[in-house]
Amino acid sequence: MKKAVINTVTGPIAPEDIGFCHSHEHLFLKDGVSATIDPALRIDDFDKTVEELRLFKAVGGKTIVDAQPVGSGRHSQWLMEASRQTGVQIVASTGFHKLIFYHENHWIRTADADKLTQLFIDELENGMYTDGEEAWPEVQIAAKAGIIKTASDLDGVGGPLYRLFKAAAQAAVETGAPIMSHTEMGRAALDQIKLYTDLGVAPDKLIICHLDRKMDNIDYALHVAGTGVYVELDTIGRFKYHSDEEEVQFILKLLEAGFEDQLLLGLDTTRKRLKSYGGELGLDYLTTSFLPKLEQSGVSKTVINKMMRDNPAKAFSNSCEHNHL
Repeated sequence: MKKAVINTVTGPIAPEDIGFCHSHEHLFLKDGVSATIDPALRIDDFDKTVEELRLFKAVGGKTIVDAQPVGSGRHSQWLMEASRQTGVQIVASTGFHKLIFYHENHWIRTADADKLTQLFIDELENGMYTDGEEAWPEVQIAAKAGIIKTASDLDGVGGPLYRLFKAAAQAAVETGAPIMSHTEMGRAALDQIKLYTDLGVAPDKLIICHLDRKMDNIDYALHVAGTGVYVELDTIGRFKYHSDEEEVQFILKLLEAGFEDQLLLGLDTTRKRLKSYGGELGLDYLTTSFLPKLEQSGVSKTVINKMMRDNPAKAFSNSCEHNHL
């Protein structure tokens, strides 16, 4: 019988051991294409990220889900080392990001769905690769990915992206790993869900991100949650989009509609949002600033516990028979 586990970069854990969990962060990002688009998308100082993880641990944090996939600046070796040094459990990602984050000749643009499926499965079952930004990945380490990251842009899931989404779906069905998917300003979520479920992925294996980028998106977010997927909210402390008070109201509407068992929270960190890099928030922000606002608005400790512990324990579990505690 398959046993549900969560794969971290230092080995599998039982779901109940996930503890307080940030469900979407970026702990490292190599200098490369992303940084040319936005310098904040370079998080490449090992010691500073370790300092940030210790800040997270000091306020009770236990697990972080890192959303950077293979070949797009993920630092898999550093994720493993940082987890070992700090004791913070890290769930890493295979999969793919928005195509804008890859150079024009990158293999992600041309590899067929079956080849990509096998790469994603390899990273989930055998270990992640440390390279892949310039050529097909070759250098593999023991640390395994725990989830499949995917991303759509404003055009949805068709055209050149269909092949990538198909590969992710095939890998998820084969391994039991969950899929965590980026939406651009909350758009195309329903298109993603329809495609994935058509390809055999159960709604409760899907984590849809960024539906809270725009506050006028609440009706759509309610519709998305109604499909049974997990909804990951991370536009917290991102004041170029909206205030935390508006975010609280957004979450309250989802809770009032009965979706407390499907909500996940994170900060979707960048260099300019990490204290150790001189940024404005830090990985303690949810605990010290935002969650108290939620509680003051009437959200119970029990519901907050669901969003930060119980829901991640279910959302990031898989039942892959190759994993053994």
